[in-house]
Amino acid sequence: MVQLSPPDSVPGVPASPAASASANLPTLEVSLPIRRPLGQSALRVFPLAIGGNVFGWTADGGATNDILDTYFEHGGNFIDTADSYAAGRSEIMIGNWMRDRRLRSGIVVATKVGKSADNPGVTAKAISRSVNASLERLQTDYIDLLYLHVDDSEVPFEETLLAVDDLIRAGKVRHFGASDHSSNRLVEARVIAAQLGVAPMLAVQNHYNLMHRTSFEGDLARVASQQRLAVMPRFALASGFLTGKYRTKADLGKNNRGTELANHLSKRGQRVLAVLDQVAREQSSSVATIALAWLLSKPGIVAPVASASRPEQVLELVAAAKVQLGRHQVAELDRVSA
Repeated sequence: MVQLSPPDSVPGVPASPAASASANLPTLEVSLPIRRPLGQSALRVFPLAIGGNVFGWTADGGATNDILDTYFEHGGNFIDTADSYAAGRSEIMIGNWMRDRRLRSGIVVATKVGKSADNPGVTAKAISRSVNASLERLQTDYIDLLYLHVDDSEVPFEETLLAVDDLIRAGKVRHFGASDHSSNRLVEARVIAAQLGVAPMLAVQNHYNLMHRTSFEGDLARVASQQRLAVMPRFALASGFLTGKYRTKADLGKNNRGTELANHLSKRGQRVLAVLDQVAREQSSSVATIALAWLLSKPGIVAPVASASRPEQVLELVAAAKVQLGRHQVAELDRVSA
């Protein structure tokens, strides 16, 4: 095991090197990274959340450790997973990594409940059982950010919000948010939370990238701004299309999400890649990095969620935090992806 030295103390980052790790282990120095506030909380997160959806699926235990090591070594401290990813194996692998590296206090963990086969839905009982199961798999006493992974209109929002508030009061959850909820439902949740006197949502996670803009831009973006919600776009690289590695039908066989990618092999998709290529050359960067940097240029975006199946892919993801796109470059990407 490699001992990882965390950055200087800031919220969401440990104040000292991995506590109690053996002194004879080699140390990897980590420079103070960029941090963004996580909504209205005291937490500060790296502006790229590493997605755990591949852990236990296309990335085994060894690969997962390598990916997370690389992410942390380059300043990352924000891991996004769900109780349904790989039937819970993603949370187990993340928990093992945090335990072995002794880094729990330096990591902001976001997980989701509502889609697991064992405890489906967002009833009070399902949420309580799901969170307790996630805590056990993650080997931790608390979850930093809990998302409602589904929006079930059949379950009264009052029941769901009270259940989450109970978990917050118990110290098992620090903050919570919504995943794929409509703008109207976010407004409803805020009104009910105020009436009940319970904790309001802090964050929202929705499908948003250069190829998929309309579902977020507009009412959802407006409500997120009004409520000062931290926005974490998921599918930030459009299932890999925005890496630039899939440009023909022949390329689709290289990816487990070939069907999703095929939808982007259109004239519009090719135009988007052409402008990404141009901006990547101008920035001496990669296509994936520029696609993430475009998201980070948008108001309210805190940390896009992107996954990697190999540690070398992580470098392109974290590089987006340091790229400053020019106004003309952003405008060109806006235009071509409209």
